[in-house]
Amino acid sequence: MGADGKVYTLAEVSQHNNSKDCWLVIGGKVYDVTKFLEDHPGGDEVLLSATGKDATDDFEDVGHSSSARAMMDEYFVGEIDASTIPAKTKYIPPKQPHYNQDKTSEFIIKLLQFLVPLAILGLAVGIRFYTKSTS
Repeated sequence: MGADGKVYTLAEVSQHNNSKDCWLVIGGKVYDVTKFLEDHPGGDEVLLSATGKDATDDFEDVGHSSSARAMMDEYFVGEIDASTIPAKTKYIPPKQPHYNQDKTSEFIIKLLQFLVPLAILGLAVGIRFYTKSTS
């Protein structure tokens, strides 16, 4: 391990957010992944976009291998002060009216009740004019 138990705030870690100096917070630990940027299979943009926040969910969602997890030890620089990481808020979708399939079906039926007779009338008038013009 690279550091001797140093504790960083999220503000301190957030300053390391470019391709020449890139730090990540994963699982309560801080990693300096600057030397790994070019070798990362997902590209450097993936790592750079995870700076300045707790990247644990991003890391876990990908499903890294055990060898990738073991490799993290060489990039370890310290711990994160958990009190500096904002609490996650649960997403609450906006209130919307319930989708009523029956109302949609009713609308389609009413629309067809109007359009079908109109189409039949148009067809009848078209046939009438066609037969008059050909005779």
